[in-house]
Parts: sequence; C-alpha cells; structure tokens
Amino acid sequence: MDIAGRKIGRESAPFVIAEMSGNHNQSLERALAIVDAAAAAGADAIKLQTYTADTMTIDCSEGEFSISDPNSLWSGRTLHNLYREAHTPWEWHSAIFSRAAEKGILAFSTPFDETAVDFLETLNVPAYKIASFENTDLPLLRKVAKTGKPVIVSTGMASVAELGELVTTLRQNGCHDIVLLKCTSTYPASPENSNVRTLPHLRELFQCEVGLSDHTMGIGAAIAAVALGASVIEKHFTLSRADGGVDSVFSIEPAELSSLVIESRRAWLSLGGVSYGPTEAEAPSLQYRRSLYACKNIAKGELFTAENIRAIRPGFGLPPKFIDQIIGRQARDEIARGTPIRFEHF
Repeated sequence: MDIAGRKIGRESAPFVIAEMSGNHNQSLERALAIVDAAAAAGADAIKLQTYTADTMTIDCSEGEFSISDPNSLWSGRTLHNLYREAHTPWEWHSAIFSRAAEKGILAFSTPFDETAVDFLETLNVPAYKIASFENTDLPLLRKVAKTGKPVIVSTGMASVAELGELVTTLRQNGCHDIVLLKCTSTYPASPENSNVRTLPHLRELFQCEVGLSDHTMGIGAAIAAVALGASVIEKHFTLSRADGGVDSVFSIEPAELSSLVIESRRAWLSLGGVSYGPTEAEAPSLQYRRSLYACKNIAKGELFTAENIRAIRPGFGLPPKFIDQIIGRQARDEIARGTPIRFEHF
C-alpha cells in the first residue's frame, strides 16, 4: 500500500510519523517549527489531532468528567479543560499542512468525530488515523472508511473480537488499505507492557500492515518493533520536553527523532532474508580464515609434524580440519617456510 506515493510495507523502510498532538502549546508559530523539525529529522509525516473540547466531551467537572487517577499526568483536571488546552485549532490546519508540503513531508490527522472527517476532507488529507480510544466507535470508522483513503488505527485496549469488528467495518465500507498499530494506552508506557511480539500475529490474523504507536521513552521499543515486522512507527514529538505541554513528558525531541529514523531504517535493512555462507560483500574476507602453512623449512621426504605445519592466517592453504590426516606423512618436495600446504605437497 502507499500514502500519497509513500510506500508502506515490509519491502520499504519504516514509515515514521511524528505526532504533534498538543505539543504546539497553543502557538501556531511553535506548531510550524515542529513541522520544520520533523522534516529536518527525516520523518515521513507529521500528524495532527482534529477535535475541539466540545466535540470530545461536555464541560462538566462532576464525577467521571474529572481525571482522578493519581498516576495520570493529567490527574485533577477535567476532560473538557484538558482537551481545550491540547486541541489544535481547526483554522491552523491549512497552514500546518501547507508547511509540511513545503518541507516535503506528508501531513494528515486523527479525527475524533464525524464533523472532523468532513472538515479534513475539505483539506484533501491523504490518509486518516484512528486513536485507540475511538477504535470501537463503529460509526466513526464507517465515516472514515467511506472516504476510500488509507486508515491507520491504534489498537490500544482492543480485544481480538473488537479488532475483528474494526477491520470488518473498514473493509465493508470501502477501506482496504489498513495499518494496525500495536499500542499501549498508558502515558508514558513501559517497555515491559509494549508486547511487540504481537506484531507478527496481528499481521497474520488480519492480513494487513502493522506497526507501533509508541508511548515509551526513547526509541528501543520502536527498533524492536521494526525487527518484528513493523511497517509504521508513530511517536509523539516535541521541540523540547523542558518546554512543557500536555504530552511533552512522553514525547521525543529532534535529535531522538533523527536517531529513530536512522536506526529504524538500519534495523529494516539488517533484516534481509534467510542467508547462510558468505555474502558477496564477505567473499574477500575468506582469505583471512585460518589454513595450514609451513611454519619452518621442510626438506623433501621429511615428515610433517605439529612443529613444521600449523593452522594460521591467511586462508590459502588446506582447511585446518585436514591437519590430522597430514601429520606423519612425508613431504613430496622441499617446502619453504610460509608456503600454504596443499594436497600436492604429500
């Protein structure tokens, strides 16, 4: 499959998405700087989130509308207040997408309701992303699928049955280019909860491309995912964690994104295929294997011994495995020290 000409699959280098989320800190200038930094680091795409506080929830501070988990980064805040701070103003989207095009990277977004899909269609986005918390919203999935564009879905918290419903819904409504991202919906996520070994099973189970939406610190989990077949890597991205912001704690900085792009491509290149024996590149190194050489001058008729032949480098003589068959045999001719031993010598 491809997104606007960018190939996605095991035959191509990993498609790296820099997720801006709310790291613009309500500054369009900063949002554009994030696009510039993502492009400079080599990311394939920048991704936004398209919602308003009112399309996400209601302005209520009672009960479950406040975040009470003491371990949450956003503990004590109301959902409405958090989303008001984190949202990307819709009037910024066009400018951000234009900057991405100028810098040669793709731009698309995660819609959180059907009005966001209608809006994003006016901007001719090349693909859609579905967030983990919306992966059971079948009406939203139907709406996105009917655009006919590729859909990337984070699978956080979803059971196999729920994923089956998700994939079936997308396919039945016209979407056949699907990428499922293994995702752990904690912020940040721990490596031990990432379970990237799921990736090959996920690919086989649903016959689609797979990847990782990674909330861990650093890039280790992402590189491991590439080794297990991830075609897409998504990481939250900021100019500097020290600048703060709703997602800054688990976001990577420009130098880390650059490392992710470089190392994920190296990991992909290293996969190759099943291979034994010397590669074409290794062939010249065969000469540096050990082989049997005369380490002293040997007279005609003299017996070969452990003192006058040895297995040393380079590799132009007989392999070391023949030494027991040669010891005790007579030299057919005079052999100078430093001569590779061959069958014609005895």
